[in-house]
Amino acid sequence: MKKVIVLDAQTIQTLPVARSLKKQGFNVILLCDNKNSYGYHTKYADRRIIVPSTKEDEEEFHKFFVEFITSEKFDVVIPMNDYSAHYLSLNRVQLLKKINFIIPSYDVFMTGYDKNKLMNVCRENHFPHPATYDLSVGAIDQAVNQVKFPALIKPNETTGARGFAIVNSLVEIHEKLPEITLNFGECHLQEFIPFGGKQFKVELFIKDKKLINSTVIYKIRFYPEKGGSSCFNQTVERSDLVILCYNVLKTIKWEGFADFDLIEDPRDSIVKIMEINPRLPASIKASFNAGVDFVENIVNGSLNLPLIEHKYIPGKYLRYLGLDLLWFLKSKNRIKIKPSWFKGLLSSNQFLQDGSFDDIKPFLIGTIGGLIKQLNPRFRASKKGMK
Repeated sequence: MKKVIVLDAQTIQTLPVARSLKKQGFNVILLCDNKNSYGYHTKYADRRIIVPSTKEDEEEFHKFFVEFITSEKFDVVIPMNDYSAHYLSLNRVQLLKKINFIIPSYDVFMTGYDKNKLMNVCRENHFPHPATYDLSVGAIDQAVNQVKFPALIKPNETTGARGFAIVNSLVEIHEKLPEITLNFGECHLQEFIPFGGKQFKVELFIKDKKLINSTVIYKIRFYPEKGGSSCFNQTVERSDLVILCYNVLKTIKWEGFADFDLIEDPRDSIVKIMEINPRLPASIKASFNAGVDFVENIVNGSLNLPLIEHKYIPGKYLRYLGLDLLWFLKSKNRIKIKPSWFKGLLSSNQFLQDGSFDDIKPFLIGTIGGLIKQLNPRFRASKKGMK
């Protein structure tokens, strides 16, 4: 039986990933940095191991991981968050001698993952994107000539809007930039797209320049409502967005899985590219429900086995129940929202992102962990820049 390691498996996306791997007949090994999480408690794991954090102590994790994959034979490793995807790409040459995975080379990886570099690619190739200016070049005063206010200071490398800050003047840029740069590294200035437009995720798997599978997720609700995580999504048909993102990946020579975030600008109705996430997103279960198993693609692509083109069936809903309950409690739109918050809650066309009745323990443990995170002042403060 082939062994597959799920890296940073404490995350919520581990639930459908582990389930898919067991369905395919693999031995599933979860490497987690804590037990108080969704992924650690899924019944679809054969082994669970607490390891150093790829985010907090990558050097210590590297020592552990090299020794671990040397101690016995493993076949494939799949990353669950940005930090573990970055780790695999950075150490790609060394690690591929011991285990299989499909992650772009580091220069290609950073071209897509670094938000400023990605915006440069979009500008040079006329892909729709927000106006952006690199603040690391030092000519801050020139930025306001290209990016009008209000604008966003955004770290080049970050996740979940951490480090974002809205600014309305050159004075505010000078006030906020030093601290953000100190905490998050080099930044860029980007025009602020007003709230009101639709937001999408486009998921793609590409191998040898060929698009194997794709899905599109429409984000219907968020918690918090501004700058938060999506808590109610729907798979939709948007071939135009798939083609756009596929062309971006071909331009930067990306191989494997990629997750795009896009926002519709309500001022001109153009859907614009915001970022590439180099791993399976928290909402990946929506793609599984719509008939597309990207995990099967990732494993087979890693092992150079034939790739299956799945039939995409859009129109499925995914509800992150824990966050959606918080949305309902906090939102002024809870009663007048269309469709109703309660519509389809128990239907066969709607699924829970944070668990399932046949794997209930992750839902219970993960919901508690999620509430603790939401109540953490440091976590809430990391989201304030978008409000």
